[in-house]
Amino acid sequence: MHLLRPLLPCLLAGLASSLCAQTPAPKAPAANAPTKDWNAQYVLGPDSQEKPNVPKGAVTKFHLDDSKTFPGYGRDWALYVPAQYDSKKEACLMVFQDGMGYIGPKGNWRVSTVFDNLIAEGKMPVTIALFINPGFAPDKTNPNGKGKDGKPLGKSNRSFEYDSVTDKYVTFLLEEMLPLVESKGYKISKDPKRRGIAGASSGGICAFNAAWQRPDAFSKVFTTIGSFTNIRGVISNGKEVGGNQFPQMVMDSPRKDIRIFSQDGSHDLTNQFGVWPEANQKMADAWKAKGYDYQFIMGEGTHDGRHGGMLMPDAMKWLWRDVR
Repeated sequence: MHLLRPLLPCLLAGLASSLCAQTPAPKAPAANAPTKDWNAQYVLGPDSQEKPNVPKGAVTKFHLDDSKTFPGYGRDWALYVPAQYDSKKEACLMVFQDGMGYIGPKGNWRVSTVFDNLIAEGKMPVTIALFINPGFAPDKTNPNGKGKDGKPLGKSNRSFEYDSVTDKYVTFLLEEMLPLVESKGYKISKDPKRRGIAGASSGGICAFNAAWQRPDAFSKVFTTIGSFTNIRGVISNGKEVGGNQFPQMVMDSPRKDIRIFSQDGSHDLTNQFGVWPEANQKMADAWKAKGYDYQFIMGEGTHDGRHGGMLMPDAMKWLWRDVR
């Protein structure tokens, strides 16, 4: 052993050299390497697929030319009326923001198909769905024109309507849209436990804010990838109030009679307005601390509707579980 000691440095150096030679250096990622699709794992289930022998409700589209609450802004809107609707009885109501994206047999949401299936199976009550797009003012000089992206020229009122933490949008719903629905001959329950509201992204914070401002009108909320961030702070009593302050507002206020199903993804947005996963987690923490009836699902997705769409049938069953 004493004879080997002088040789140990050489032996160790040789061994290290041999290991380095056998271990290739890690390769740098290719410049155009595809990023992982975090949303691919979220696939629609059977309740989002058309099923044989299930009565189909009817979807009718409309257009509102102007608004008293938001003058100068018109919007598309639509109604889903289930096959089981009885004109002698009041139906439940679910209001969807960015509504035109929720209708139809394709896409992430497929509300009419989901409602057809769940209502037929007795897993949710007879419910009329109201789909509302945000306000839009066409370009006055070219009202029918479209930009290079194919979208109509003009001004959207979406952020003002959805991201402002005020009662203005819910007032628009209650004073303009619901009377408009009733003018079509449909009876809607005035019981808040028989009314829900839903949306994604800015539509998600809009849905919660509507119920928060008027829990006497809406008691059920389905919010996905909600923008509980400071996109549009407003001055109230000399203070700026943005969506990022909702967790503290929840903590500082008596618990309201609102049931919430919320979803976000760990790869959601981070930008100058805030960090979406953190903001949604803070909302869930506040609901928990105040004893709200809520579900919060944090997945791995991005700012995308696939996870929320997959969860929607379960969300509807959970939100409406005690109403028939």
